[in-house]
Amino acid sequence: MKINYDIKGLDKACLIDLYQSMLKPRMIEEKMLVLLRQGKISKWFSGIGQEAISAAVINVLDKNEFVLPMHRNLGIFTGRDINLSNLFAQFQGKKSGFTNGRDRSFHFGSIPHSIVGMISHLGPQMGVASGIALANMLNKNNQVCVVFSGEGGTSEGDFHEALNVASVWSLPVIFLVENNGYGLSTPVSQQYKCEKISDRAIGYGIKGYSIDGNNVVEVYKKLDELRNIIRKDPQPFLLECNTFRMRGHEEASGVKYVPKKLLEDWSMKDPINNFEIFLLKKKILNKELIAQKRKEIQFEIENAIQFAFAEKEIKCDINFELNSVFKEFELKKIPPTSNYNDIRFIDSISEGLLEAMKKNKNLIFMGQDIADYGGVFKISDGFLKLFGKDRVRNTPICESIILSMALGLSVRGYKSVVEMQFADFVSSGFNAVVNNLAKSHYRWGQSSDVVVRMPCGAGVGAGPFHSQTNEAWFTHTPGLKVVYPAFPYDAKGLLLTSIEDPNPVMFFEHKALYRSTTQEVPEGYYNIPLGQANLIHEGYDISIITYGMGVHWAMEFINNNTNLSIDLLDLRTLIPLDVDAIKKTVIKTGKVLILHEDANLGGFGADIASLISQDFFEFLDAPIYRVSSLDTPIPFASDLEKNYLAKNRLKEKILSLYAY
Repeated sequence: MKINYDIKGLDKACLIDLYQSMLKPRMIEEKMLVLLRQGKISKWFSGIGQEAISAAVINVLDKNEFVLPMHRNLGIFTGRDINLSNLFAQFQGKKSGFTNGRDRSFHFGSIPHSIVGMISHLGPQMGVASGIALANMLNKNNQVCVVFSGEGGTSEGDFHEALNVASVWSLPVIFLVENNGYGLSTPVSQQYKCEKISDRAIGYGIKGYSIDGNNVVEVYKKLDELRNIIRKDPQPFLLECNTFRMRGHEEASGVKYVPKKLLEDWSMKDPINNFEIFLLKKKILNKELIAQKRKEIQFEIENAIQFAFAEKEIKCDINFELNSVFKEFELKKIPPTSNYNDIRFIDSISEGLLEAMKKNKNLIFMGQDIADYGGVFKISDGFLKLFGKDRVRNTPICESIILSMALGLSVRGYKSVVEMQFADFVSSGFNAVVNNLAKSHYRWGQSSDVVVRMPCGAGVGAGPFHSQTNEAWFTHTPGLKVVYPAFPYDAKGLLLTSIEDPNPVMFFEHKALYRSTTQEVPEGYYNIPLGQANLIHEGYDISIITYGMGVHWAMEFINNNTNLSIDLLDLRTLIPLDVDAIKKTVIKTGKVLILHEDANLGGFGADIASLISQDFFEFLDAPIYRVSSLDTPIPFASDLEKNYLAKNRLKEKILSLYAY
């Protein structure tokens, strides 16, 4: 035996539970390998040799404490008593799995089992866990959250951001790293330079530990110790569990890159064989009891497999697929009050956020410099005093992990508004938005109840990194709603609706409109449905379809060219899109100009033009015109920026279309 077990303080029942928690996933994995060789399953990520870690976690935590596993942590799922029939159906892409056939293996979560599954990008998982931990801290429920990572995942930026935020905010979370020696085929010597991954903890002002991950008793005791510390004094820990995977990264990759001697050495430290021998010697187990346990587990496995294979293959229902992208949401219309004030665009955003914070006690506002400083645009000035530091949270400069935390907050029933200091900076958190927030509801039914506020736009001499209007990045991603108001009245009402909506909303606010545009705006709370365009000006010669700053450019032209009769449609929201309003204006005028500030190539106007060409072509009397900004980055110098913007070409194009 190569492992020494210190069982002092652990009773017989606990030791048997630890053994069973390792045995069941091992037996399932052995069956999966047989099925793989028979061609009955397509892929498998094996955790053979690493079972002790999951077994310890599942036996330390209460069943309502969240665990965020990776794809070698089968023991987390079996340890939370997930029905094997459903689990095998998930592996087969069947209806009775957890994702309606939309994802495979362990890429799913189950809120009733307090499990949140991973996405293949690995790193965001740590942010989601931090969001859950923040919710636990706010709820004062004394719960601990455990999130898994492999040693390869610790090279990702999200790992460092997550540890930093968890440290700064003293979040009750354990970052558990399964160091199995290889990230696919890349050895740890090429992943990091420090002697131990736990050494990194000191850089974040937290404590880190490295332990034998194949010693189920050592892992159990250390986790139990850390959990008890966290419950008395909330704080994060970094726990490195040294282990080894005895199979390939996935079965097709094999293990030829692993030295034979290394495999032999680690096989001597098999966590199950060693613990079984120990328990037999201590007479805690006997061979008859082991045989009985194996027989019971085998019976359960065989029945579940038969169920999964017998279930019919999923047949695509297009409507069901499309209707599953967003969580259903029925807006309860709240009309405006009769009291109006003439306020600026920026004030309407501030008022909308204020009203939402007052109404929704579970709403958390996060962003850089938003608390004491009030935000770079002063939108949240005074919010800290009104709502306190728990709900108005200054974040470190780490967009990726804060956006991932928003999903974690959603898991625990919180809403969140995340302010990008500038819309350009969302690129640092792009993965969190397009691969996690956008896809979670479609994949496994967990909506992301978050609004990402996006101060955007050129015309203020801010150059390439503070001026982008990047809505097309997100209109392309199913699962995101995209809102882009042009007026203070709309901005407030649409922001309140966006916060009510349980789906992720990218909310664009043009910076140049903040202090240049005023309007009569109702006091108090009111909302405006998403997906309803607004006809700003009626005419019969041509239609201009636009949004954001484009509305104001078009209005300026209309006011200066009263001889033309122009229908001006302000879309207000891009996703969902008001197709009926577009159709109506196309039929009315027969000539359409689509205007937006974004660059031409790949801009959202192309989607509108495609829609009109395909569905309403018979009503057109001229080609569809698109007016957009140049296909260059946004320049700084005044004349360069002026000529970059679509406004510079608008008059010429309108007159050309009118004359066609």
